[in-house]
Amino acid sequence: MTDQLVERISQALRVVIDPELGENIIDLGFIYDIAAAGGAVRIKMTATTPGCPATSFLREGAQAAASAVPGVVSADVTMTFAPAWTPDLIAPAVRASLGFAAVN
Repeated sequence: MTDQLVERISQALRVVIDPELGENIIDLGFIYDIAAAGGAVRIKMTATTPGCPATSFLREGAQAAASAVPGVVSADVTMTFAPAWTPDLIAPAVRASLGFAAVN
């Protein structure tokens, strides 16, 4: 059941769009971890840089999206910048559409 809840949360997070890159936070590789236990959810995520002006927007969007998933009682979203985000974390199809070179 926990794996199913984590998958539903992951899908819900796709509605959160980075306003600068125009893609969702899952495909951009901003979500580092989703953990769920008894309806309590912990999400560890990042943004492109520590000074990203969209950091609060992204964190609040992730919390709202996760909280809306049936079975979620609480959602705690923590921003981290370790490890640092790189374009290598972007899903390959999205990376190509954004004009980033392929990862070798």
